[in-house]
Amino acid sequence: MSHEKQIIANNKKAYHDYFVLETYEAGIELFGTEIKSVRNGRVNLKDSFCSVDDGEMFAIGMHISPYEMGNRFNRDPMRKKRLLLHKKEIMKLFGQSQQQGLSIIPLSLYILNGRAKMEIGLCKGKKLYDKRATQAKKDSDRAIERTLKENYR
Repeated sequence: MSHEKQIIANNKKAYHDYFVLETYEAGIELFGTEIKSVRNGRVNLKDSFCSVDDGEMFAIGMHISPYEMGNRFNRDPMRKKRLLLHKKEIMKLFGQSQQQGLSIIPLSLYILNGRAKMEIGLCKGKKLYDKRATQAKKDSDRAIERTLKENYR
C-alpha cells in the first residue's frame, strides 16, 4: 500500500492570518458526489473554520463545488462537514480554543491512501503588525535571494 499524499487544497490565507501552534489530522465525512469533486480538486478552504457542536467537530465554510455528473445527488456545497477525530482530541481542541481564544482552522485537504483527510491547525490570530512583520521578512528574504543570485552569475 503506497502512502502517497495527494494534496487537493491548501489554505494559504490561514498562514497569512494566523500563527499555527499545533496541527492535527482529521478524517472528513463526505458523500459520494463530494468525494468525486474533491478528487477533481474542486475545493476551496479560504474562509473556512472548525467548530465543536455537541461533542462533534465540523468544518464550516469549506466549499466543495457540485460534481458535474452528480445531478440530484449533489449536496449543498457549503454544508458543514463532520470531521472525524477521537473524542479526546476534540475535547482538547475545544478546551484550548475556549480558554486561550484560539481558532481551529482547516489548513489543507488531501487524499491519503484513498481517503480524504484534513489537516487542521490550532491557530492564534495575527494582529495587523504581525502580518506586516511577516510580509517584511518575506520581502527582505526575497531581496537577499535576488542579490545572491545576481552576484553568482
